[in-house]
Amino acid sequence: MNNDKLEAARQMFSKDLYATKLSGITIEEVGENYAKCAMKLTDDHRNAYGGIMGGAIYTLADLAFAVASNFNKPASTVSLVGQASFISMTKGNVLYAETRLIKDGRTNCFYDVRIYDDLGKDIAVVSFTGAHITGGFPGPVKSEDQNA
Repeated sequence: MNNDKLEAARQMFSKDLYATKLSGITIEEVGENYAKCAMKLTDDHRNAYGGIMGGAIYTLADLAFAVASNFNKPASTVSLVGQASFISMTKGNVLYAETRLIKDGRTNCFYDVRIYDDLGKDIAVVSFTGAHITGGFPGPVKSEDQNA
């Protein structure tokens, strides 16, 4: 894998603060239509019953989808539909998300994201339908604009 591409992807998605800063997700690998992300589990990821919060697992899948469908691409992609199937609880310390492109069309794309732990156990599968947006995004909303 090209380390320059990996660092470029990490830099690009470092602005996704919810996933990278608050959730602690890192990008481990990038390739054409592919990403592998990791999330070291802490007590902050746990729900009231001690399991890993479904939203934390979904966030991991969502960032992996975002990287695979947007990095090094001519058009931006946003998710239209994301459907998570939670398979089992983890006893591991790290969760991984790996993407698999199913179809990339002119206006839409379809990915599956496999979530598994450092013990090799499958935890969830998340399916995404994405829409390609030509012209990109206008940029982040500035805090002073949010109050308008």
